[in-house]
Amino acid sequence: FLPQVDSTNAGRVLASDAAVFLKKSGLTDLVLGKIWDLADTDGKGILNKQEFFVALRLVACAQNGLDVSLNSLNLPVPPPRFTDTSSPLLLSGTASNDLPWAVKLEDKVKYDAIFDSLNPVNGLLSGDKVKPVLLNSKLPVDILGRVWELSDIDRDGMLDRDEFAVAMCLVYCALEKEPVPMSLPAALVPPSKRKPLSVPGAMPLIPSSVPTKESHQSLPPVGILAAKTPLTQ
Repeated sequence: FLPQVDSTNAGRVLASDAAVFLKKSGLTDLVLGKIWDLADTDGKGILNKQEFFVALRLVACAQNGLDVSLNSLNLPVPPPRFTDTSSPLLLSGTASNDLPWAVKLEDKVKYDAIFDSLNPVNGLLSGDKVKPVLLNSKLPVDILGRVWELSDIDRDGMLDRDEFAVAMCLVYCALEKEPVPMSLPAALVPPSKRKPLSVPGAMPLIPSSVPTKESHQSLPPVGILAAKTPLTQ
């Protein structure tokens, strides 16, 4: 990766060059800022070769659901993935559109039943209606916050039927001790959302090699999530 950002072959990377390159990881600016702060140890706004490798390693950790911290550097993770965000394939190409949806049909039926039980309005559920369902999973609040961020694909503060299925799928993965990714894997993006998005700040579809396990036959009983809790403020 280094030659792509070190065009002068000086053995160092400027913040401006690194920012453009690291954005191709599909991670949020908040996460990338944290990665930069950890890698730029002397705060000079320049990374040497070693520091740049630290940044790449932290990107890989974040993409695989690990904490962005120096403690994660020694953990085994696949290499980081970067995509050319100027490529039209990202939003409308066949690369991501042809991927089978990671949400299996029999699971989607269960998720739809929960969705309908929450009284959607115009086919949408507000955050207030989804929140008790997420909390019933007993997952940490920061994990649930990331689940919401990833599943609200069009950033309208509401979940439609497909987005809700993504949220449920991520919750079940987390309950099976699988890390919740920092960016939504392309295979999890609902087919209905795989088209050019014009919503400001919408998350691009980043092709991802995050494995989608085929072992979800052992889903926890839906009851733990569907348990009706009084929707009192």
